[in-house]
Amino acid sequence: MTAPGDQPQARAPHIPVLLRPILDLCAPIGGLWLDGTFGAGGYARALLDAGARVIGVDRDPLALQMAEGWRADYGDRLTLVAGTFSNLDRYAPGPLDGVVLDLGVSSMQLDQAERGFSFMKDGPLDMRMSQDGPSAADLVNTAEETRLADILYHYGEERASRRIAHAIVEHRTRAPITSTLQLAEIVARCLPRPKPGQSHPATRSFQAIRIAVNTEFSELAEGLMAAERALRPGGLLAVVSFHSLEDRIVKRFFQLASGTEANANRYAPQTAINTARFDLVTKRAVGPDEAELNENPRARSAKLRIGRRTAAPAQTMDPSALGLPEPPQKKGRR
Repeated sequence: MTAPGDQPQARAPHIPVLLRPILDLCAPIGGLWLDGTFGAGGYARALLDAGARVIGVDRDPLALQMAEGWRADYGDRLTLVAGTFSNLDRYAPGPLDGVVLDLGVSSMQLDQAERGFSFMKDGPLDMRMSQDGPSAADLVNTAEETRLADILYHYGEERASRRIAHAIVEHRTRAPITSTLQLAEIVARCLPRPKPGQSHPATRSFQAIRIAVNTEFSELAEGLMAAERALRPGGLLAVVSFHSLEDRIVKRFFQLASGTEANANRYAPQTAINTARFDLVTKRAVGPDEAELNENPRARSAKLRIGRRTAAPAQTMDPSALGLPEPPQKKGRR
């Protein structure tokens, strides 16, 4: 996947981010793995080459179509499934030895102007990973101003969210917003001109709208719980995230599931160690080393967290406990 602020004009062929530490920290790799964000197949191929069998899952039908040229090389060791990783426990014929999730939007999606993910080339304002359901254009042209502002603020951490939402609503009263460059220009007019080296002014807004269109945070919360249900004792869950909002959810999940969350009240009883459903393989997030950054600058914001499943029964968490940045539903709360 790709960091939100990447500039596609210098794109290299797809390179799986943090692949070496995944293979090193999860070694020896074998048995049955599920790649819940199949994309261009980089992680799946590496797992297959390491000796595993792989179920590749993706909500984007194009990703599965693109694999048709090489999937036969692995015979029945590779199974492809059209679906979402929030349902990954339904796709496995038995307990899994590992799950890998690479969050966010993929390079191939950004590179295709007709998918509407990128503001670097003009295209229809779409952003749908599954290519069905309401599009970004539907959201931008129909959502109330307060709702748009909340989405921009909570999903994109955009401080100028109200100003941008007002400009969007004002523009759409004259003509609908249908293209990526249209939206990018509206956003850019609301913000200062970026200094050299800074990301495009529309980066945060595009991230926020994409997350809302694809319900990415609720998908992530459900996917982490689905992985917990699907993994055998000793199975591994590896998650690569690209921005702080994603990483916060993943970190919180592993803290709660491993019993390593710090007690807010020092007089409260500590969580019993035998209730831990994961042991932490990575105590802190792992980032790219200098060699990877030289090979693939887009990896600069990536963070990897890995947990190993224990024999404790899986539990269902309230997604709110994971700190999902959900916009408030009532007007005027922010």
